[in-house]
Amino acid sequence: MEEDDRREKEKVKEKAETQRIWSWGAGTDGQLGTGSLQDHTLPQLLRLPSLPSPISSLACGGAHVIALTSGGKVLTWGRGSSGQLGHGDVVSYVLNPKPVTSLDNYFITHGSAGWSHSAFVSDNGRLFTCGDGSFGQLGHGDYTSHCSPFRVSSFVDHFVSQVACGMRHSLVLLKGSSVNQVYGFGSGKRGQLGISRDKIKSICVPEVIRELEDKEIVEIAASGDHSAAISVDGHLHMWGRGFKGVADSHYPQRLISSLRFAKATLGWNHALALTGEGEGFMVGGNHLGVLTDPQSLNSAKQSTVNMKEANLEKIPGLDGVKIVDVVAGAEHSALVTEKREIKTWGWGEHGQLGLGDTCDQTSPLTLSLGCELNEAESIRVFCGSGFTFALTMPYDPSLH
Repeated sequence: MEEDDRREKEKVKEKAETQRIWSWGAGTDGQLGTGSLQDHTLPQLLRLPSLPSPISSLACGGAHVIALTSGGKVLTWGRGSSGQLGHGDVVSYVLNPKPVTSLDNYFITHGSAGWSHSAFVSDNGRLFTCGDGSFGQLGHGDYTSHCSPFRVSSFVDHFVSQVACGMRHSLVLLKGSSVNQVYGFGSGKRGQLGISRDKIKSICVPEVIRELEDKEIVEIAASGDHSAAISVDGHLHMWGRGFKGVADSHYPQRLISSLRFAKATLGWNHALALTGEGEGFMVGGNHLGVLTDPQSLNSAKQSTVNMKEANLEKIPGLDGVKIVDVVAGAEHSALVTEKREIKTWGWGEHGQLGLGDTCDQTSPLTLSLGCELNEAESIRVFCGSGFTFALTMPYDPSLH
C-alpha cells in the first residue's frame, strides 16, 4: 500500500514538473509571471518554481492571475494594489506565483478574477472573496476592501458551485438548488446584476436573480458590465450592458437561437459561445474584435434592439474545423481547435494575440508556441485584460 502511495506521488510530481505554461501580452504589473514588468508579443515559456501538483486551471483578471493546482492549492501574482492577490497585504505587484496560505485548510476547486477582486470556491461549497470591495462586489455586506480572502456569510447554509467576477460585480451559482440558484452583487449600473428591472447603483449583499428561478443553470459568466448563464438545455441567457446596437438589459434574456450552447465567455464589448458540436459564435464586437469586414460595421443600421435579438455571427474561416474551447479577453479572443491549434484575434496593442506584433486582427490567426505538443498533451488558453496564458494538460480524448 505504501509502495502504491509512493508511486502515485511520483506520478503527480512528474506531471507538475513536465507541465508547460506560456504567457504573452501586457506585463507591466507582473501579470505574465515572467519575473519582469515587460510586455511580450510572443508566447514566453515560464520557468515556474517546482509545484507540489500541476496547475489545473487559471483565472485572469484586470492585471492579476489566479492559479489553482490539482491538489486544491491557490497561487496568485500580478497587480495587488487592492488586495486582490489575497496575500494579506496591499502591494503594487507580485512578479512570481505566490501561495495564498490563508486558504491552505481548504481544497479550492474554482476561482475567478475581476478587474481588481478575486473569488474562490472550495470543494465543500464555501465562497471566499478579497480585493476591491468599493462597489459591494465582495458580498460581505459592506463596501470595504479586503487583502485576505474572507468567507461570504450569505451562503453559509448553501453549497456554492461556481463564481464569476466581472469588472465590479460578481455572480454566484448554487449547486443542487432548484430555485434561488443564481445570485448577483456589486455594481448594477448597467443591469449586470439581473436582480431588478429598475436601475440599481450597487448592492453589497447577494440577491437572487428571480428571472432564472425556473431555469436549471449549469454555467455562469461575467466580464466588464456583462453577465451570462447557460441552462441545462443549452439556452444562453445574457444581461447587463448591451453589445453593439443592443440596449442594456436589467434582467436575463434568452438569446433567440435554435443552437444548443455548451459554453459562454464574455469580454468588454463581445461574447463568444461554443455549441456542443464544436461551432463557435460571437455576439457584439467592435472595429477591433468584430469578425467581418470593419467597414460593414459603419454601414450597419445602429437601431437599438432587445438583447435576446442580438445577432449571432459564426466565427469565419473555420468551416469543417471543430472548436474545443473559446475564451474572451477584455478586447481580444482566443480559441482552441480539435487539432490543438490556438487561434487569436481582436485588439493587439500589448501583444496579447501572441503573433509577434501589436497589430489588431479581425479574423482568427494561428499562433505558434515555439514547440510541438506531444501526444499525451492537450492545451488550454486563458485570457485577461490585454494578456493571455496557455498551459498543457494531460490529453483527454473525450474532449476531442
